[in-house]
Amino acid sequence: MDIHERITAQQGDITKTQADAIVNAANTSLMGGGGVDGAIHRAGGPAILDDCRKIVARQGGCAVGEAVITTAGRLPAKHVIHTVGPVWNGGNKNEEEKLASCYRNALQLAVDNGLATIAFPNISTGIYRFPKDRAAGIAVQTIRVFLETHTGIQQVLLVCFDEENLRYTQQALQQQA
Repeated sequence: MDIHERITAQQGDITKTQADAIVNAANTSLMGGGGVDGAIHRAGGPAILDDCRKIVARQGGCAVGEAVITTAGRLPAKHVIHTVGPVWNGGNKNEEEKLASCYRNALQLAVDNGLATIAFPNISTGIYRFPKDRAAGIAVQTIRVFLETHTGIQQVLLVCFDEENLRYTQQALQQQA
């Protein structure tokens, strides 16, 4: 299957997405928060938080750009991969590379765990204020480069919460086709 066919975008609620893993735009504490993080924890139930607590006890949270995997609790997905996106500070604090690391590390965790389908939200584009157009370009480019050398992942779904993110994501998919 062609790389371009393995990446699709849609508008929707990631907590309702069926996939081997959905990605959570988490915070460093892994204890749930606002936006997609809070929605995933609420929809998935206490099993996700229990797994997060074990990870925190073992390694003290999750650094920006890194990723960890937990159960998905009551979600239709099998796993949640939590990654911590960068807060936008004008682009002078290596935010673009940190955002790319979120996608690379989440994809690598999927490969390491034998997962074939993964769904991403628009990482860092909410309260972390990463410019949506730049974030979409980084996401699409990073995923494409990763898929060129990793055939285990069959489908990457970019689940956009709002129309604006969907538009930028679709543009990035077309421009980089």
